[in-house]
Amino acid sequence: MALYASDMPLRFLMRPGNEATVLAWILQGVARLGLAEVRRSAAYAYGYRLLWLADLTTQEQDQAHRRRFADERRWDRAERLASSFTVWSGYPMTQAAKDRALRPEVEGACRCGGTGWIAEYLDSSDPTTRAERNCPGHNPEGRAMPRPEVSA
Repeated sequence: MALYASDMPLRFLMRPGNEATVLAWILQGVARLGLAEVRRSAAYAYGYRLLWLADLTTQEQDQAHRRRFADERRWDRAERLASSFTVWSGYPMTQAAKDRALRPEVEGACRCGGTGWIAEYLDSSDPTTRAERNCPGHNPEGRAMPRPEVSA
């Protein structure tokens, strides 16, 4: 996200020795957006990517993603460069950053309705063939979701 918001040229290719340049763009993007927005947008991008890879995005999610990352080519370049930078730079990630990176967020209505589970039917005309699969955006690890409890 920070690279997307920076002055990074669209045709830039990562090469050994360019780490300081890329780091400067990352810092520039963070300065422009603020750390909280960079983190929020990164979580939305990750959630969208998980849903997209599973072919489960909704129209609302597609629209939200296009609004957030209007320049598709720039977004693709920023993602690729960020991956290269992470591998080549040798900058260590803190455990807090690694933990944050595993928490996707979903922007827009989700097929699971926020429950973490998506109902699927093996035979659409027979409701007894219902199965549930985990939602990659709300429940990427397929864990049992806590049910709301009522107390008297």
